[in-house]
This record gives sequence, C-alpha cells and structure tokens, in this order.
Amino acid sequence: MLDHLDARAARRWGIVALEHLGDRRDEIDGLNVFPVPDGDTGTNMYLTVEAAVAAVEELPDGADLAAVADAFARGALLGARGNSGVILSQLLRGWADVLTERPDGGADTVRAAMGRATDQAYAAVGRPVEGTMLTVVRAASDAAQDYPDADPAGAVEHALSAARAALAATTEQLEPLSRAGVVDAGALGVVVLLEALAGTLSGRRMVRQRPRPTGGRSAAESCGDLEAGGPAHEVMYLLDAEHEAVPALRAALDGLGDAVVVVGGAGLWNVHVHTDDVGAAIEAGMAAGRPHRIRVTTFAAQRERRALATGASAGLAVVAGAAGPGLARLFEECGATVVHSGPGRRASTAELLDAVRAAGAPSVVLLPNDPDTLAAANAAASAARDEGVQVAVLPTRAAVQGLAAIAVHDPSGSAGEDLVRMAAAAAATRHGGVTVATRDALTSAGWCRVGDGLGLVDGDVVEVGADLAQVARAVLSRLLSAGGELLTVVTGNDPTSSRLAQAVVDEVRATRRDIEVSVVDGGQQGYPLLLGLE
Repeated sequence: MLDHLDARAARRWGIVALEHLGDRRDEIDGLNVFPVPDGDTGTNMYLTVEAAVAAVEELPDGADLAAVADAFARGALLGARGNSGVILSQLLRGWADVLTERPDGGADTVRAAMGRATDQAYAAVGRPVEGTMLTVVRAASDAAQDYPDADPAGAVEHALSAARAALAATTEQLEPLSRAGVVDAGALGVVVLLEALAGTLSGRRMVRQRPRPTGGRSAAESCGDLEAGGPAHEVMYLLDAEHEAVPALRAALDGLGDAVVVVGGAGLWNVHVHTDDVGAAIEAGMAAGRPHRIRVTTFAAQRERRALATGASAGLAVVAGAAGPGLARLFEECGATVVHSGPGRRASTAELLDAVRAAGAPSVVLLPNDPDTLAAANAAASAARDEGVQVAVLPTRAAVQGLAAIAVHDPSGSAGEDLVRMAAAAAATRHGGVTVATRDALTSAGWCRVGDGLGLVDGDVVEVGADLAQVARAVLSRLLSAGGELLTVVTGNDPTSSRLAQAVVDEVRATRRDIEVSVVDGGQQGYPLLLGLE
C-alpha cells in the first residue's frame, strides 16, 4: 500500500484506468441514455484517457508529480470526446491544479484534489443535472472529506464506496434512466476510474461491481429513439481565448442548445454543446476567441449506426492483422482485408482505418491479433464510427484467436449474429507460443539469458529453457491441462519452426489422440511457433 501518490503511481494509474475503460467501454456505451442515447459515452471516456496517457508518455522518465498531472489534464483537454470526455478533462484539471500546489500526494492532498475537481466540473457545466457523473463525483469527494485517517488509499476506497452507492441511485434520479432501468453511463465511467485509482494506491486489484443488466438490450434501445424534439447536432471545438471571454460564451451557447460544457484554462478551452444551429455555435466561439479543431456530429447518423449495431443490416466485413505472409494468405482466403502487423512493425491507426474504408461495408469487425495493436485498432474503430461505419473490435491478442474467429465467419448472415459467433470462438481459444530471448531479463518464470527459449501461455511467460523443443512441449502441456478439442500449430519463418511443430504433433499423437491437430505455415517473425487450443 502506498502512503502517498507520486509520479510513478500517477503514471501507473493512467495505464490501469485506460485498461479498465477499454475492458468496459462497450458496457458503458450500452448504458448511454442521458443526455442523448447515442451509445458512445464509454468510447468517449476511453479516448479522452487515451489522449491523456499519450501526453504523459511524452514526458521524460524523471518528471515529477506536478508535471505528470499537468500532462494528464492537458492531454485530456486536447483529446476530449463528447460531453463525458470534456467533463472528465475538467476533473483531471482539478486534480492537476492541486497536485501542483501540494505535490506531497498525501491523504489531505487527495481530499483537496477531489474537492477542487468537483467544484470545477460543476462550474464548467452550463446547467448541471443530478443523477449524472457530476453526482457521483460529488458523493466521492464528500466521502473523502469525511475520511479521518492519513492514508490516501483509505480515503480513495472510502470515496469509491460512496461513488458506487451514488451510481446505483442515479437510476431513480433521472426519468430516462428510470425508464430504461439503468444507471448513468458517465457515472459508471467515473466509478471505473476510481476503482483503478484505489487499486493503484492499495496495491491490489479492485473487485469491479457491475450495474444491473437491461434484459439483453442496450439502454439506448430500451428508452427508444433519440429524443425527437432534441438538438440535431453535437458541436465541439478547441478555443484560444482569455478567461474573461468564457462567461459570455457559456451564456451564448446556453441560448443555442443544451449539454453546454466549457472547460480549460490558461488560454485554451474545450467547448461542447448540443444544438440545431451549428453556425451560431461556432460564431459564438469566434466572438470569444479563435476556435479550431472543430468537430460536428449529426445525431441522425448515430441512429443509423445503432440500427447497424442491432443487426438490421446483414453482412459483416473483416479486417485482420497478420504478422506473416502465411497468416495473411489464410485471412485473405477467408475474405478478410489484411493489414501487416507484427513484432517490429505494428499497424498504425491510419493503416487500420484505411483497411476499414477499403472493406467497403457498413459493418466491419477488426481483429488486431496482437496485444500491441489493440489500442490502434480501437482508435481506428472510433475514427471510422465518426465517418458512419459501424466497427467492432474483437480483442484478439494472438493470431490463433483471429483464425478461430474467422473460421466461423458468415458474411451472408446477420452482422450481429456473425459478430457473436466470432467473439465466442475467439474467447474459447487459449493461445501459446515459443520465442527466443533477445536480452537477459527476469520473467514470471525466472531469469532468462540471451538465446534462451521462452514459452508463453495467454501472454505470460511460463517456461524458460535452452531446448526450444522442450519449451514447446511445456507450453503444450499447460494448454492441454484445461481441456480442448482442436489444436492449431502455426509455424514461423525461423529455421527451427518445422522441427518444433513436429515435436508438438508427435507429443499430441502420443498422449492425446482425442485432440485434432492442424498445422499451418504462418511465416511470422520472432515466434518460431504459435499454438492455439479451442
């Protein structure tokens, strides 16, 4: 347990928070009812934190807590998406301001940061509404102030308990939430972020509490279509302006629409409004200063994308990452648009987005097939959604999971049903591999030296040894211990690949005749052998 929040812990919190939001963003999207049921709150909060983390990664390793906190806040401000992302960026700014003034990171600082963040978030929203993320933030802050002890971890856990209770109460505080029978989406995002912070400070993984289900339908579907009488557009832009110009801007925007949020400081602001008059909203910004990075979303397009998400349009295209020519050929034979992505040459967001466009379909599923390509795939999917393409990302972390998914792909059927089948097949596939250490290091299986074989199962090193064939057999044994029916063996471009594959096949035939084995030439670099067990 940490006795204070320092720069290293703050960096770690950002990474953990991004991971947690990534895990749950589809769930949060599905709860999205208020203020507009457009199904993107989880995505917006994820992309906002992603921008914040990226800003921190540009800092030198020795940056202090104040610098890290400021980079988080500024990165979030520049990358904020949607109403929830803009409010989140203001919460981070409140934390950054206090951590700059009081960089000790103790319990009193945590309490002050929560209080400042709450006050600034309420001040930034034109017409604050209870039963939203603001309510949960205030409940967490009030609980932190009441915590008497000096440990910051205890203060945050106390705040988290209050936030969870406030989250559950949001259902009865807003009529759209009550009608849909769900909690507020942005409020759940705040709880997820607090869970990440509590886990970072306490040194243990927090148990995630789930909101009650909605009977298999998204909240947006449960509450009906987008509000018929509501504004038609979401307008967002960055604004260079003096602090004195902001009150008049807020007043002008408040007269043009709703969901008005203006956050920032030091001459840079992020502006958000739902309105029917896009031109007037931008002109209000021009009267206050210099608007730039203007983004307009039409809610009618959100309705069309939601119809695609429910399977109303048949035919799902696939974009798949491939680490070698053999894998690329296999995915192409199954109808996928392939992007090269593997160790040493991961696909960029732009390359994946170009592939989604090239697929030429209204519904696309992205198979990154690599953990280090997952973030780029999520960013590409978000950008494609802004262009009107419904994109889902299956978090396939290995090529064998992608092969399992595309093996059940049926482009002639319902996009929704096809996606469910592919997701189930990928999730049911455990993956392993054999690689060679390129440097001395301490792994989860012990020390390795340059040239040692490393055996991995589901991304973790489980075996270290000089004999690659023995390492491969150890990985196989681990995979088979959990049961399975079909083993896929993927050979790489290493000269030892064929020998290792034969050792695995011989082992299976000698010990497990009930297992069907398929050997394919993947041609990937860095991994002489990949294994997948379905």
